[in-house]
Amino acid sequence: MADLLVLYYSRHGATRQLAQLVARGIESVPGCQARLRTVPAVSTVCEATAPAIPDDGAPYVELADLKDCIGLALGSPTRFGNMAAPLKYFLDGTSNDWLAGTLAGKPAAVFTSTSSPHGGNEATLLTMMLPLLHHGMTLLGIPYSEPGLTLTAGGGTPYGASHVAGHDGRRPVDEHEKALAIALGKRLAEAAVKLARPL
Repeated sequence: MADLLVLYYSRHGATRQLAQLVARGIESVPGCQARLRTVPAVSTVCEATAPAIPDDGAPYVELADLKDCIGLALGSPTRFGNMAAPLKYFLDGTSNDWLAGTLAGKPAAVFTSTSSPHGGNEATLLTMMLPLLHHGMTLLGIPYSEPGLTLTAGGGTPYGASHVAGHDGRRPVDEHEKALAIALGKRLAEAAVKLARPL
């Protein structure tokens, strides 16, 4: 089985739901499995430490996960049009992988969750792509051949999967958002399999 890394940070659970849907799409492709991983929260308290294993959800990511994967889906809630600090903190520590070309040539996709339709979901998706481009990854979005892109009244963009969680964070992932997240995972896995084949 080929592993595709689904790496995310989720504060209230919406981004984690999207990660699970992207993983479902990945696992719909024969020979592919999703490796769900998260990152610990960051703190302004210098002495604060996270437990070695999260209380719930996916295990914490390790740099070896980057090497082992044939593709990457990166997800974060929106923070003023950018990814959340914990995910950025992890990526800032991948300089050795950048120098080694660990991710170069591998396909990648991004996903996010916002509280409002204009809460920065597209800006977050675009800014999440920047470190992936520096790593030499091949970026994938969602084509308009996916009908949900023109039907959605919530999240979903050509730049990646998204969800509008509402001001209280309780709006469930709707059917179009689900379909688009699954489609993104499937597209990522199909591309990863093709790119991983020897010429």
